[in-house]
Amino acid sequence: MRFITTHYKRMRYVWLKVSVFVIFLNIIFVPQYCKISSEGNNIFKVFLNNEFVGTVGKQTDVDELLIEARREVASDMNALMFVEASVNVEGSEVLFGETDSEKTVKANMVKKLEESVHEALKPAYTVKIGTYTVNLATLDEVKSVLQAAVDKYDPDHEYSVSLEKDHERELNALTASVKRNEEIEAETEEGTLEGAGFERLFNEEMMEAEVSEKNKGFDDFDYGLLNISFDNQIEIVDAYLSDSQLENVDNAIESITSSQEKNVVYEVKSGDTLSGISMATDIPMDKIIALNDSIEDENSMIRAGQEIIITNPEPPLSINRVEQEYIEEDYDAEVIYIDNDEWYTTEKVTRQEPSAGHRNIVAQINYLNDKEVSREVIKEDVILEAVAKVVERGTKIPPTYIKPVSGGRLSSTFGKRNAPTRGASTYHKGVDWAIAKGSAVMASSGGRVTKAGWASGYGYVVYIQHPDGKETRYGHLSKVLVSVGQNVRQGDKIALSGNSGVSTGPHLHFEIRINGTAVNPLKYLN
Repeated sequence: MRFITTHYKRMRYVWLKVSVFVIFLNIIFVPQYCKISSEGNNIFKVFLNNEFVGTVGKQTDVDELLIEARREVASDMNALMFVEASVNVEGSEVLFGETDSEKTVKANMVKKLEESVHEALKPAYTVKIGTYTVNLATLDEVKSVLQAAVDKYDPDHEYSVSLEKDHERELNALTASVKRNEEIEAETEEGTLEGAGFERLFNEEMMEAEVSEKNKGFDDFDYGLLNISFDNQIEIVDAYLSDSQLENVDNAIESITSSQEKNVVYEVKSGDTLSGISMATDIPMDKIIALNDSIEDENSMIRAGQEIIITNPEPPLSINRVEQEYIEEDYDAEVIYIDNDEWYTTEKVTRQEPSAGHRNIVAQINYLNDKEVSREVIKEDVILEAVAKVVERGTKIPPTYIKPVSGGRLSSTFGKRNAPTRGASTYHKGVDWAIAKGSAVMASSGGRVTKAGWASGYGYVVYIQHPDGKETRYGHLSKVLVSVGQNVRQGDKIALSGNSGVSTGPHLHFEIRINGTAVNPLKYLN
């Protein structure tokens, strides 16, 4: 029994010695176990987006590891990213605790961040052409798209797109221009061409060309493209964009070179007609009428200086170009006008009919996309002289017409109608404004009074003859304030409205007649 007791004591002593020695070795040689501390939490579990990513011995290590993980994710993706990163740390105080290496924790963080990327925005470029924008991934793609627009009109590939810093912008922005390949090569070899020297050399060459062209035969000219440029201001700026925001090159080329309809304002010129504008712009008449509230139908009058809306199909990126061409053509001489100060501008008479001529020419033609804008004839050989059209035209501004009452409700329009009362016409030769009896009636335009009194059906009336040949009539009056032969000016008070004659209530009946024929007054009122 004593032997057993002595052996047990010896075994316990050995066990205690071994335990102390193992603890000592772990404290010194195994760092992933935390040393005993009585100062609070000494081991921390880290959760990223609610998922466990590792255990660390210091809470201050967490932020540093997260920064390094973010940096690694960003460098791998080469993009501006939006990443969800919510970090929670649970601390505890332990006697012994195992921790993960920083490498393991960071690797777990990287993996979780990559899974949590909401959107990665890559470096890209936004190309602004007027109000139109397109997003492309690289500058090479930008040049390819712009070059495609140029190549459409440059089959020999003599011109290339050049991207340069836009010095008018404070921010980093580029602009685009088109240059001859020889010019770009010269700039590359010599740095930059000296502006004044290059311009002087160009002007001297042009002067020499002008002098020599006077003696050139048709076979001596160089035909084809002389110059090409963008019609729009182009801006190219840096951007960070997602893949979904980027256009591929083929789609971008299609979008900037395809014609798109847009409304533009056209100022009516002397001699213009609606049918002529429709033919010149290749826009259907009904479309022009639909776009303009001031134009009722194809018979509506338009005046020089009037602005009307037309649609003009153009691509977002338009190309200007100058081409030198040899043309054999029939041509018309310019119209010769004889001004007559006694006539109104609405009057014109052809005094000599034209006859087309025939000629061979060399012309420099300016195009905007596919449309000829202007041309300059450099050399001409007339085979048959054209005979000019001679037109005598008036210079006097014709009188204008205003609404003869202030206010009132338009109660009956011009043209066919159901007779409003017995004895009334089913074809209304004027327009009616319902207005209180005794309201002032004014002369729509200046002229001479030819009738002032009673007229069957009209009741009390006033007729005024105007210098341009038109006549205005005012009916159903309650009182006439002018007399026959009296000259009145536009806006003069000539009568009071009423309900006389064949009438269903107080109103003013107003007519405009041309050569005795009633026309729709609303087309002539300003």
